[in-house]
Amino acid sequence: MLTDYEIIRKTTIFDKVMPYIEFIIVLIIIQSIMTLFTAGPAEDDAIRFRMLAHSNAPVDQQMKMDIQQQIEPLINEAVTSSLSKEELADNLAALESEILETANSLANGQTISLERKEALFPAKRSGLVIHPQATYDAYILTIGSGRGDNWWCALFPKICFPDKQEKEEEKVTFFIWEWIKGLFS
Repeated sequence: MLTDYEIIRKTTIFDKVMPYIEFIIVLIIIQSIMTLFTAGPAEDDAIRFRMLAHSNAPVDQQMKMDIQQQIEPLINEAVTSSLSKEELADNLAALESEILETANSLANGQTISLERKEALFPAKRSGLVIHPQATYDAYILTIGSGRGDNWWCALFPKICFPDKQEKEEEKVTFFIWEWIKGLFS
């Protein structure tokens, strides 16, 4: 009969450090994946558009939405006909008076101002892309005192007006769970 041998394993410093190295590698991989889905420098060149309502009262918010619906086709046309940021800026500058005229006609006597300046925008998620909070070149349309909630978007590249096609929500499934259920059915 063979005798049992005790296996003696020497622990090295490598064995103690390896879990930390693996953890750091996993963090680097996660950070790399997040970097892929974060907006790159092309979005930093975006010209944005922001509308500030007079207040959060339903009447003022509805007025803001009415103005937005009226000027949306004008902005869309300027975006689709532009091939560069400079061309877009020229197209929007040419539309400023028309945007102001449209907004004034719907403002019920409220003062309307439109100016182009550097403005702080909050972080925004567009699909898998995350646009970070930063100061962007923007047109600011202010209705009255401009103390209400705002509506904003980027005009170049076009994330401002998402497709209005309503898609049916797909049921979320997990591959492993479906595979396990398939084994027992």
